[in-house]
Amino acid sequence: MDRHTISSRRHFLATQTMSLGGVALAWLLQDEAARAAPAQPALEPPKFDLLPKPTRRPPQATAMISFLMQGGPSHVDLFDPKPELTKRDGQKIPGEIKYDSPAQTDGSLMKSPWKFAKHGECGMELSELLPGLAEIVDDITLVRSMQSGVNNHVQGLRALVNGGILAGRPALGSWVTYGLGSECRDLPAYLVLTDPEGVPVDGINNWANGYLPALYQGTVIRPREPRILNLDPPPHLQGAPQERFLSYLDKLNRKHLAERPGENDLSARIAGYETAARMQSAAKEALDISRESAATHKMYGIDRPESREFGTRCLMARRLIERGVRFVQICTGNQDWDHHSGIAQSLPKECLRTDVPSAALVKDLKQRGLLDTTLVQWSGEMGRLPTVQKSASVGRDHNTHGFSMWLAGGGIKAGCVHGATDEFGHKAVEKVVSHTDYHATIYHLLGLDPLQLTFRRPNGEASLTDGKPGTIVKNILTRPDLVA
Repeated sequence: MDRHTISSRRHFLATQTMSLGGVALAWLLQDEAARAAPAQPALEPPKFDLLPKPTRRPPQATAMISFLMQGGPSHVDLFDPKPELTKRDGQKIPGEIKYDSPAQTDGSLMKSPWKFAKHGECGMELSELLPGLAEIVDDITLVRSMQSGVNNHVQGLRALVNGGILAGRPALGSWVTYGLGSECRDLPAYLVLTDPEGVPVDGINNWANGYLPALYQGTVIRPREPRILNLDPPPHLQGAPQERFLSYLDKLNRKHLAERPGENDLSARIAGYETAARMQSAAKEALDISRESAATHKMYGIDRPESREFGTRCLMARRLIERGVRFVQICTGNQDWDHHSGIAQSLPKECLRTDVPSAALVKDLKQRGLLDTTLVQWSGEMGRLPTVQKSASVGRDHNTHGFSMWLAGGGIKAGCVHGATDEFGHKAVEKVVSHTDYHATIYHLLGLDPLQLTFRRPNGEASLTDGKPGTIVKNILTRPDLVA
C-alpha cells in the first residue's frame, strides 16, 4: 500500500460521520480481544490496556475523585482561623515574605472578614462561608499544612497534579489508570468534568497522559449538552446502517492489522471502536441525572441557580464512580479562586457555587456505601497570603508556603485536623505536607508503590515523582499500621 493510499484511508477513518471522534480514541479498552490475546515474546513492544491490574498491597481505595479548585482558595478565610491575625489587623507582618505583586502591598496584615465556628463531634473550625462542609467535618481530614513552594499557578498546578513543575508529565489520574486499569468496560477509566467558564490554567495538561500511552489520558465530559460530541450517528444512519458500516470498517482494520502483526496501536484502535459503540448507551445513562430523586437534586444544590451547574457535575461524578470509573476530576474554571482583588465579593460567590455540592458528594457516597472505597480530595494549587493586596479592591496574593486541603473516604481518618501554619497563616510549621507527601499517601491508599509504578523511556525509568517519593502521611490514615 503506497503512502497516498494510507493517507487517504486515515483521512477517511478520521472524518467519517459514524465515528465517536476523540472520545473513542482518548481511551481504548481492550476487552474480549485483549483478554484472549496470546502472550507476546519479550522482544516485542509492550502491550498496554485498561484491564484491571493487581496491586502490590491490598488497596483501601479503589477509585478517586479529585476536586481541582484552580486559582488558590484562601485558607485563612475558609479553613485556618487565626486569632492573632485578627488581633494584629493592619500591622506590618514580621519577617520576610514573598509576594507575586510586591508593588501592590505594604505588608499590612488583613484579618478575615468572616467568622469561624466549631462543627461536628470533632470540633473542627471552619468559616461561615462553608455551611455544606460544616455538615461533613466528622467524615473528613483537613490538612492545614500543605506546602509546595511553587509561587505561580502553572507550576503550582503541575506540582500538585503532575508531580513536578516541568511540562509534558502525565497527570495523577493517568498514572492511576496506568497502574490499576479499569473496572468499567463501557466508559473511560479517567473522566474530567470541566467548568462552563473554561478549563484551568495550563489547560489539558491537567489531565494529559504525557509520555504514557494515549490510552491513559483523561476524557473530557463537556459542561453543557451535548456532554459528549458525536456520540450518535445522524438519524438516517442509526440502527442497521451503522451496524453494517462498523462491520465493514472492522474488516478493513483487521485486514490492515493482519498485514502488520505486532501493531498494538491498531489493535487497540479496533477494540476502541467496539467499546465506543457500547458507550453510545452507557454514557447517556451514566450522565442522565433526571433519573435521580428530587431529594437528591436538592441535596446537591441543583434546585438553586447558584449551585445548579456545579451540583450537576458532582452528581454525575457519583454516578460515574458507581459504574466503575476509576478516576474522576472535577474542575473549576480558569483562576476562579485567584482573588487578588475583590475577595469580599468573589470568595462568597465561589463558595456559594461549590460548597454544598462538594459536601453532598461525600454524603451521597457514604449513604450508598461507596465512601469506604472512594478517595475524595479537594484543594487548589496554593492558598493566599495573610496580608492585604491593594488593587482595584482589596484581595490577597499567592501563598504556596502554607495552605489547606481536605480529603475523605478510602482509608482517610474521619474528623481529623492535621498540621498547622504559623500564627498568621503564612507558612506551614507543624507536620508539613509537601505535594510529594500527598502523592505518596494517595498511592499508598490505592495500593500502588511510587518506586514500582514506572514507565520505561529512552533515557530510563520514569515515575510520578521520578524516583524521589515523598513520605506517607500516616497521621491521616485509618490504618497507619499498614504503612511499611
